Amino acid sequence: MKRNLLLLVVFFALGFAACAQRSSDDNGGEAAASTETAEEFVARMNTELAGHYREAGAAGWVYSTYITEDTALLQSRANARYAEWHTRMVEESMRYDGQDLPAETRRALDLLKLNTSAPAPDDADKRNELAELGTSMEGAYGAGEYCDAGGNCRGGQELENFMTSSRDPDALLDAWQGWRTIAIPMRNDYARFVELANEGARGLGYADLGEMWRSSYDLTPAEFEADTLRLWNEMKPLYDELHCHVRAELGEYYGEDVVPQDGPIPAHLLGNMWAQSWSFLYDIMEPYDGVAELDVTSTLESRNYSPEEMVRSAESFYVSLGMPRLPDTFWERSMFTKPADRDVVCHASAWGLDGGNDLRIKMCIRQNYDELRVIYHELGHNYYQGAYRDQPAIFQDGANGGFHEAIGDTVVLSMTPGYLAEVGLIGEAEQSEEAVINRQMQMALGIVPALPWTKLVDEWRWGVFNGETTPDNYNDAWWDLRLNYQGVAPAVERGTEDFDPGAKYHIPANVSYTRYFIARVLQFQFHRALCDAAGHEGPLHECSVYGSEEAGERFWAMLEAGSSEPWPNTLEKLTGTRQMDATAIVDYFQPLMGYLREQNEGRSCGW
Repeated sequence: MKRNLLLLVVFFALGFAACAQRSSDDNGGEAAASTETAEEFVARMNTELAGHYREAGAAGWVYSTYITEDTALLQSRANARYAEWHTRMVEESMRYDGQDLPAETRRALDLLKLNTSAPAPDDADKRNELAELGTSMEGAYGAGEYCDAGGNCRGGQELENFMTSSRDPDALLDAWQGWRTIAIPMRNDYARFVELANEGARGLGYADLGEMWRSSYDLTPAEFEADTLRLWNEMKPLYDELHCHVRAELGEYYGEDVVPQDGPIPAHLLGNMWAQSWSFLYDIMEPYDGVAELDVTSTLESRNYSPEEMVRSAESFYVSLGMPRLPDTFWERSMFTKPADRDVVCHASAWGLDGGNDLRIKMCIRQNYDELRVIYHELGHNYYQGAYRDQPAIFQDGANGGFHEAIGDTVVLSMTPGYLAEVGLIGEAEQSEEAVINRQMQMALGIVPALPWTKLVDEWRWGVFNGETTPDNYNDAWWDLRLNYQGVAPAVERGTEDFDPGAKYHIPANVSYTRYFIARVLQFQFHRALCDAAGHEGPLHECSVYGSEEAGERFWAMLEAGSSEPWPNTLEKLTGTRQMDATAIVDYFQPLMGYLREQNEGRSCGW
């Protein structure tokens, strides 16, 4: 996940005044705006924005890696100053509405409006309140823990780890329910947060925050909704086949009284706190026992790979494409392990501080294959941040939100058995048809369940932001979408007093999730294009672009552009098409698709 440096977050009510700061800034800003051309305004905006990026990034890093009242105060003040600045600059930029401007200048002005995930109202007290609510929720999430009946207290990371290792349905259900108790106190705060963020969005000319988020994709909000639905329908047949097979296998493992075969899958039995990844069910789902197991975790454990060595492995892949090594400051300033002496936000994130000159990742790295893939993903963000660092500050971002998430995901697809063997993470890999099916199952359990999950999270928020979903219906609407898209349901009754969406980091942190859905599409589309550039012949799933400087050159050219052009232009540079295409996902998993259809013959699929 790319860290949003301008996330409006605070842990405690702070109560400070930004009015005097605004008054002094406004006088100079208004005088300048009265004489500036649009081009001069954009130049000033970029200079000031770079300063806010630097301050907000530093404050955010310290808060995320050292959660205290003091760091919360610093974070809040930095973000409140940015919120005030952003509101004022947008107001000034409206002087240029309707003018015939160069495309780059017009794009910079348009992106200015969208350059926050939660626009603040034009009122100092409400700006501060919005910031305080944001950090209160993120802080509650980061410090949240559940204490069971025996007095055993576990935080979010520990509970997530438990969900991936236990096969006791009662213990899993207890952990699943327990973690969701930390979100209940956020419900009212979240409702107020939505009110304030919507007020800020309306001040920028949008109907609500959801419309603003959808407007960031170089399409109208309606066009974007239609496009994401088209992409989901292109990939849905693969998910339906996997869901049917997994439900049948879980029914055999736990019994059909626990997993009925004519309805949704109980949400706590899928090896993940949110059922967004089913990777840890592989031992149950393995198609052919013991064939071509990719046991990277054993290698990491037997050779006692340190967190830094795991990160070095990922860096080496990017370097093989002709990209530069990470700077020394990356290794000095990143957080690779969870400190024993303080609360931190362990959720993995990549940071491009100081305009991309100070790259870091923040993780609590564990010694397993899944964590290694997360590292490869996070470094994709860092390399993107480093590639576009020479762009003006307003263009220092992905072509759209999905691009940023897709870079590292694309590289993960090149972690083929051949690649893993070449770098010594596994022995020689078996190449039989059974081995291919096993490997595809292992990958699909991690990737395919994320497709509906990444679609529904923001769809829920769109309904919240536009008022169709009210606070007393938050939880019902959440589970309606999860049933519709994922075919999962809670094993116990959930009430209106519950706030299950808040048990997912991205909701209290206000991080848009559609980027991950788009990223899944682009991941495979990019991979297909890079494999073509590398001269690969054969099935798509066999391709690794490791060591291909030809692929790396095309990749880097796309990364350097940042968000300076509409994303269809940037997409076309790499793929030759201006439209996102989900068919590459189904193409990639064709061997598994055939296997699943055979297994599901005669079963009653659907829910």
